[in-house]
Amino acid sequence: MPHGIYAWYSGPSFETPAEIRALKILGSDAVGMSTVPEVILARFLGLRVAAISTITNMAAGMSAEKISHEHTKAMAPIGAAKLEKVLRRFLRDLT
Repeated sequence: MPHGIYAWYSGPSFETPAEIRALKILGSDAVGMSTVPEVILARFLGLRVAAISTITNMAAGMSAEKISHEHTKAMAPIGAAKLEKVLRRFLRDLT
């Protein structure tokens, strides 16, 4: 099964190319700004947690893609539609 390391930055901001290089050196495969603190709080409250994050853009310096808030907002519903398909299939296979 594929796996990766998810890093967290507090946001809301885009990481700089230098920050992305540092995260890669530390072994990170993806970076986000909300999943980690949400999981920490849920665990603090005694909840069991499963988390799924949608990656909406390549990090600064990783592609020629221009990173912008508008692009991120445009990609979020596309990721949500893909996630919905995965979750529907998963839940269907449970029965």
